[in-house]
Amino acid sequence: MSFSLCSSELTYPNIEGLRNTRANPVASKSFRRVGGYIKKHYFLSSYSDAKKMVISSHLVPGHLEGSFMGKKQRAEPRRKPEFVRTLLIDNYDSYTYNIYQELSVINGLPPVVVRNDELTWESICSFLYEECAFDNIVISPGPGSPTCPADIGVCLQLLSECWDIPILGVCLGHQALGYAHGAQIIHASEPIHGRLSKIEHDGCKLFANIPSGRNSRFKVVRYHSLVIDKESLPKELIPIAWTSSDDTLSFFETQKFDVIPEAYDSDSERPQASFDSFSSRNGSYRDSKHVNGTKSRKVVMGVRHATWPHYGVQFHPESVATTYGRQIFKNFREITEDYWLQSSSFSSNRNIHYTASMQVPHVNRLFGAIHTGRQSMKNDVRLNREAPSNGQFKQGADQRNFGFFDKVNVLPPSMGAKFLRLKWRKFDHLASEVGGARNIFSELFGKNKAENTFWLDSSSTEKGRARFSFMGGKGGDLWKQLTFRLSEESDADGKRGGHLLIEDAEGCTNSKFLEEGFFEYFNKELLSLCHEEKDFEGLPFEFYGGFIGYIGYNLKVECGATSNAHKSRTPDACFFFVDNLIVIDHHSDDVYLMSLHEGNTTKTQWLDDTEKKLVSLKGSATRKLDERISKAAANSPHEAGFHSEKSREQYVNDVEKCLKYIKDGESYELCLTTQFRKSIGEVDPLRLYLSLRERNPAPYASWLNFSKERLCICSSSPERFLQLDRNGILEAKPIKGTIARGATSEEDERLKLQLQYSEKDQAENLMIVDLLRNDLGRVCEPGTVHVPHLMEVESYATVHTMVSTIRGKKQSNVSAVDCVKAAFPGGSMTGAPKLRSMELLDSIESCSRGIYSGSIGFFSYNQTFDLNIVIRTVVIHEDEASIGAGGAIVALSDPEKEYEEMVLKTRAPANAVMEQ
Repeated sequence: MSFSLCSSELTYPNIEGLRNTRANPVASKSFRRVGGYIKKHYFLSSYSDAKKMVISSHLVPGHLEGSFMGKKQRAEPRRKPEFVRTLLIDNYDSYTYNIYQELSVINGLPPVVVRNDELTWESICSFLYEECAFDNIVISPGPGSPTCPADIGVCLQLLSECWDIPILGVCLGHQALGYAHGAQIIHASEPIHGRLSKIEHDGCKLFANIPSGRNSRFKVVRYHSLVIDKESLPKELIPIAWTSSDDTLSFFETQKFDVIPEAYDSDSERPQASFDSFSSRNGSYRDSKHVNGTKSRKVVMGVRHATWPHYGVQFHPESVATTYGRQIFKNFREITEDYWLQSSSFSSNRNIHYTASMQVPHVNRLFGAIHTGRQSMKNDVRLNREAPSNGQFKQGADQRNFGFFDKVNVLPPSMGAKFLRLKWRKFDHLASEVGGARNIFSELFGKNKAENTFWLDSSSTEKGRARFSFMGGKGGDLWKQLTFRLSEESDADGKRGGHLLIEDAEGCTNSKFLEEGFFEYFNKELLSLCHEEKDFEGLPFEFYGGFIGYIGYNLKVECGATSNAHKSRTPDACFFFVDNLIVIDHHSDDVYLMSLHEGNTTKTQWLDDTEKKLVSLKGSATRKLDERISKAAANSPHEAGFHSEKSREQYVNDVEKCLKYIKDGESYELCLTTQFRKSIGEVDPLRLYLSLRERNPAPYASWLNFSKERLCICSSSPERFLQLDRNGILEAKPIKGTIARGATSEEDERLKLQLQYSEKDQAENLMIVDLLRNDLGRVCEPGTVHVPHLMEVESYATVHTMVSTIRGKKQSNVSAVDCVKAAFPGGSMTGAPKLRSMELLDSIESCSRGIYSGSIGFFSYNQTFDLNIVIRTVVIHEDEASIGAGGAIVALSDPEKEYEEMVLKTRAPANAVMEQ
């Protein structure tokens, strides 16, 4: 497939609530012509109405020469606002919502997020200068270069035309500020992604209350391959920050020295420097160009405009590992407030209600208008220069491109609602008495080739990694199976939809075409299930019945990706609706029997029958389980008889392609994968799974058997994708960084420490942590997303891995499916920025990932869920076994070592197949 990296067709979706919304009258106006558009300037300083709004945003006008304000208004004391309204321009980045979360807390209101090609220039001018909707603008990071119109969208116009509105550019936004004023954008001496640098600055207002210098505690995370050429800076732009040395640091290197506070509390610790001295350009940055006669490679890390309130920072203040990042955003708020208070343009009312209309409840901008992604990079740029007739968003845009938020949280029709009641029984300390989870599953559900059965298997429970296992088979009256396949059209740009087959408990099937896709249907199904909370009071786990199954990687087209380059051989989603199941608590050794019914019922037949079967197992629990077949372990999938989609040479070449994209700024990290396949004929898939769980026990392991699809999934995944508990807490646990276990305890500990302090692996992990913070930030309450555990090493049977934990509090108006859609596919399997990375990977990889890289788990009928990342997994489909494997490619990657790490991840599943 061929495509261009710097072109994209731009779309302009409709937003409900923006049309026909009129601004409040203002007391005074002043005018300036910009690009044929007359700019009207207001400063609105009344905030009393803000408290009445549930959600709103920000943007405010510019300062004007020749204001016509009355004397009475000039005499009014000016007060700093209770909140600041920000327009956040998203350059299709995967860190934008980290900025969103920070600004929501600091500004007192969440920003309005608009992608860089969603609005015409005329519409933006209307919001800024007619409707007075925002106080400042923040331009996000993003892939690509500001020299490419498709990468930067409307941002260059904002930076060159809106001289009278405070603007902060981050990373790509910083480069755009330089490029808009004539600076050159060049390749950095080396790409820096997920690594930290010490920073010096000139003490300007943006860095108030932040220390400076090589020995300070100010360290920042960098994600960039391109930089502003410091030699080409025009006189309009003043450097305000730069790296204090040529060296970069890993995260743990920074932890050797200190714990960094968010900001200094004492004024005595503020850097004593002249703030924003526009006349001086000869600070320490200029003096540091040469050290001992050698030209320094220090990189410009911040610039400001000499006379406009425009700032840029090359680093990422929103990263979890940047120190004083929040202080930078606080300082930008203060810059904004001071700017407007000192402005000659001043009037009595800010347009609060208009701004609020930009965040109507069903849209809410949680996804920044997440849609099927920017149009394919191979399309031409066609920027609509024609203003919409109503001054708002372009009419007639494909509303599907705006996403699903205009439809979520609408209660389903009462006719379609199902009221479910749960009956359950608990058996204390029974599990070990009947032979444990393996014996229970084998004896109760393993007969008849374990057809139509499931087992979410916490086979590794040490150190609190997992606690519960859920198992069962084709059950009662409510049981059904959903099988979804994307249509052929979903492979094309902007298309989605597919065919759903529904089989009920009686074996009857019904098929339908889902135009809006699987997630839309699935969301409605879950929202139609009603329940009584008292039915599961006292239960220590989160699944009480509902859907168990998998989501395939290709469903990324319903979550923002533009297309699928390769069609999956297996269904793109498959779920059982589970109404009867067994739960094992591995901590207490308790066993629970669970049974769901529609409405009130006295039926307890399944509970009674299953209890009898469990009791009967006591007598046979001590019998010897089948011995594992002992064979020499293979060192690679090739030795186990698998053939790979790509040879070693081809895979290494693919890594080189990834490194080229990273060098050019198209991605920070690319998670490259491939597939291994083997014809296996007649094997016992359950025996294979039992072998795999012994060889490689894992906390998020699973067995799924969809008999009519001739599909069995044997997973020993150690990675949680996303969990939502009954308290509304979302949790992700991405894995990035893997190394083999050692042969001796000394070697094992050495390898563990090698992983822990690997700068490359820390960079991989940090990039995905920031990505997951972004994804959770789309659906979580402002200020709640946090990282309780960062880069901890966990040890498994065959490997050590580096794991982080990200948590946040879900917003109340967001459903379970919305949360999954916000984060799928898991960032640890895509890289960052996610949308651009997925498109690049589609062009490099030669086959569909299928179920691999997707998620397996449950959606409970009460809207909780727990999903893994499908890795370390054997998929058996139509007499063929396949194993997917890969790894994150970053700027520090070595192609040969990346191939070896990828092969390492296949060993446990490949050996399980070889033993059959």
